[in-house]
Amino acid sequence: MPNYRIIVDLSDRMLYLLDNNNVVRGFPIGIGKMLTQTPVGEYTIVNKQPNPGGPFGAFWMGLSRPHYGIHGTNNPGSIGHLVSHGCIRMYNTDVLALSRIVPLHTRVTIRQ
Repeated sequence: MPNYRIIVDLSDRMLYLLDNNNVVRGFPIGIGKMLTQTPVGEYTIVNKQPNPGGPFGAFWMGLSRPHYGIHGTNNPGSIGHLVSHGCIRMYNTDVLALSRIVPLHTRVTIRQ
């Protein structure tokens, strides 16, 4: 049985999907700007929403820290940069792939 967790590495702007502590996929991400940095810590995915509208692209996965999540983007050129208000942005194809794999309550570690 899979044992998924997510590590968001802010320094290399990558999101890693792990299964039993082995990295199975890596995705490039956009992260928070200097004034609205992505919060470091331990969280879980608490909700999932397809087609959330606005700038959130094709999918939203909310974190246990209110107002923060992992989501797609309507601005793919922003991936790899410090651009968000603290959320983790992914290419729409990547966030859709990830959302199909990870269940609710998946652990998300955000680290420098």
